[in-house]
Amino acid sequence: MRLLVSALALAGTAACTTQTTTAPQRQTFAQYSDQCITEQEVVAAQKAWGDGIVEIGRVYSEGGDYVAAASDHINRFYAYDLSLVLFKPTLASVDQFRASFDGALSYFVNGNPSYPEDKGFALRPWTQVRWENAGITNNSCTMAVAMGNYFFTPATGEETKVEYTIGYIKDLNGDLRMVVHKSSLPYDGS
Repeated sequence: MRLLVSALALAGTAACTTQTTTAPQRQTFAQYSDQCITEQEVVAAQKAWGDGIVEIGRVYSEGGDYVAAASDHINRFYAYDLSLVLFKPTLASVDQFRASFDGALSYFVNGNPSYPEDKGFALRPWTQVRWENAGITNNSCTMAVAMGNYFFTPATGEETKVEYTIGYIKDLNGDLRMVVHKSSLPYDGS
């Protein structure tokens, strides 16, 4: 009887394996930290992200390697090497979800023919990004979620208000990295 149960269990496992092999394979990522995330860490990560956006525009304006600056920014603030990243940029409507590094890079600096709508968001250039959090929650301790408005100040013209929801995890170095970044212009009433 035990042999029959073992054979049925093995057959059931094989059937499950057969079903899952047709599904897309999930990439294995490096581990991330199980340390709790504090509100102060989120606020510091937000400021650093905004400063990074300003820096990309500055490098571009001065004729420097803005693609390298944007690549460094993405590697520092987004967890593409640790997890699936759900990134919905503000000004993307055709290919609005950017689950890859290349999609994020194109949004920030343009130049990828796979994303023809991109204009290079970080190349504007912006002179300041300020944050107004509606709230920050970290009920699970190892992931924090912030929601609110951030305001982008261009070199000339008026500040642009944008709504955001950002989910953070902590990498093994103790740095916060985004796994969710949804950004949109406020509803205009029409």
